[in-house]
Amino acid sequence: MSLLRPEIENLEPSGIAKIALPRFTDPSVIPLWIGEGDLVTAPFIREAAKRAIDAGYTFYAHTRGRVELRDAIKTYLDRIYDVDVNPDRISVPGSTMLAITLAAQMILGPGRHALIVSPSWPNIENTVRATGADIGFVRQRMDNGRWHLGADEIIAAVQKNTRAIYINSPCNPTGWIIPQATLQSLLAFCRERDIVLIADEVYHRNVYSGEAAPSLMTLASDDDPVIIVNGFSKAWAMTGWRLGWMVAPARYAQQIAVLSECFNTGAPSIVQFAGIAALEDGEELVETLRAQYAGGRDIVMDILGQHPKVELSEPEGAFYAFPRVRGMRSSLTFAEDLLKEHDVGVAPGYTFGPGNEEHFRLCFAQSHQRLTQALQRIATFIDRQE
Repeated sequence: MSLLRPEIENLEPSGIAKIALPRFTDPSVIPLWIGEGDLVTAPFIREAAKRAIDAGYTFYAHTRGRVELRDAIKTYLDRIYDVDVNPDRISVPGSTMLAITLAAQMILGPGRHALIVSPSWPNIENTVRATGADIGFVRQRMDNGRWHLGADEIIAAVQKNTRAIYINSPCNPTGWIIPQATLQSLLAFCRERDIVLIADEVYHRNVYSGEAAPSLMTLASDDDPVIIVNGFSKAWAMTGWRLGWMVAPARYAQQIAVLSECFNTGAPSIVQFAGIAALEDGEELVETLRAQYAGGRDIVMDILGQHPKVELSEPEGAFYAFPRVRGMRSSLTFAEDLLKEHDVGVAPGYTFGPGNEEHFRLCFAQSHQRLTQALQRIATFIDRQE
């Protein structure tokens, strides 16, 4: 008899972990399997962290984040979205993934139901499963060559015991951006039904039209049942720093502080000063990275978008492509064989939720030369598939 709770005993590694971890540090592999490029974090951000070390910021910080960082986040959000966010709504518990975990722990548990808009990053499903809650999926669909899902379709999948709806826009892995009108409809429904809308907006600046994706920051009031999570990994190329934030109703501040204390005692002070530098001085960097990712998207569409065996929608945001290979029988076998034969790492589609077995995900944030080489190998591999 296992001593573990069944929810924990039955957790399995994601398909990304199954593929990536055995060869994670192998220099011969071109790694398109996780969501990061090959550029190190910008010097001005690294220097801010070094200065924090030299200044002796090596002690505990507030479990909801240093005041200086929360103030910088407020200033940033106010500027980007033309809002005046209540600073008591802002918390910095650690990574963005930790913020999602805290939201799940606060809302979900046995007897409760969470609805996940998919395809979705597999860690979301495991985070919900760990709470003991039931899970449902409502899948985006291809409509005239674009990923799409209406608010009415999401609402139709809600059950009587649904307590949370998870959305991610821009979406990992499809690149879909949820329109403002859809966000408004979902918010109105969640207000009426007392359902918490968990909005993962970590790719908010990784868009190819406009400054930022439509956001619930512009729609949700202080008391609305909305938790918005965001962070530094994607817009400022800070994946290894593990720093993110959440914007939640101010009345939840105490619970967030307590849970953060239980999980990791708060984000490291040194890292928080790096985050301040990114917010205050990082707009040029955001634009530089956006241009690189846009170029990577073009390369993907040039090489795979024209392939006769591939169905591929041009991503509106984020930095992933989610091609469908017609006739693919096992996305895991596809990824395993591609890695073995061509030293290119991609993520198998099955791990992004039901209905994705013919898909795989690739990240196009790599330098253009490496990306081109990897995509040419993928195209050659697909050519040989029966």
